[in-house]
Amino acid sequence: MEILKRILNFYINSSIHVALAVYALTWITGLQFGLDYDENVLYFVFFATITGYNFVKYFGVAKFHHRSLAGWLRSIQIFSFLAFIALCYYAYQLKTNTLLLIGFLGVITFLYAIPLLPMHYFRDNQKKLREISGLKIYVIALVWAFTTVVLPLTDNEIDINTDAVITSIQRFVFVIVLMLPFEIRDLNYDSVKLSTIPQRIGVKNTKIIGILLLIVFFFLEYFKDEIDSKAIISTLMITLIALMFVIFSNKHQSKYYSAFWVESIPILWLGILLVLG
Repeated sequence: MEILKRILNFYINSSIHVALAVYALTWITGLQFGLDYDENVLYFVFFATITGYNFVKYFGVAKFHHRSLAGWLRSIQIFSFLAFIALCYYAYQLKTNTLLLIGFLGVITFLYAIPLLPMHYFRDNQKKLREISGLKIYVIALVWAFTTVVLPLTDNEIDINTDAVITSIQRFVFVIVLMLPFEIRDLNYDSVKLSTIPQRIGVKNTKIIGILLLIVFFFLEYFKDEIDSKAIISTLMITLIALMFVIFSNKHQSKYYSAFWVESIPILWLGILLVLG
């Protein structure tokens, strides 16, 4: 049992699980727009997510403790390096316009982990994008929306039409909702300077915001030029599932509630779409 727990922890801590979630959302876009399975885009997104997330999560730790890294962190470093090599391979297969978009997203990811300005511009500390008051959740949602919607459409040379814009907005809203259980979980640990949604309006109101956003997420489906019954059904199902996770989230949730189960929702959504055909 201890071995299985270690494997699960490595699976989560090394960002494999979140990478599968982003991979799933990207594949969902392909299904929604009738694209063929594009392994270059999908595998790039998967390995880029691992590399990006691990860079953001562990940059500070590795920077200051590189000589005395714990075994698990060193393993994640090696794994991330291998993911970066795979990322480069699949990036080489992508089109120029896609690479330009990736460059834009890469800059955002870099600034998310690295201080924006020299220390003397701030009284207390250096600022990263994630540390700017109230910005964290929107940066993540923006990057996910561009990565999982705009990127595959760009590489397949699909025009960014009304349906693409609506899908991007839906994805942005959906990711914000998925982030809410994390923000509720971290309420006791996040610095007040982050000004997260639960810090500003409380847990109850955060859940209300989540419910309202899910309503917007679902009904945006009806504004698309092409309305598909299977898309409506799958969107309704995943809306209800996400709704339950938002409602039952709390400050004392289990270790895996958000990190595993909430991040499994996009994977479940993909499964629903594949079953519906």
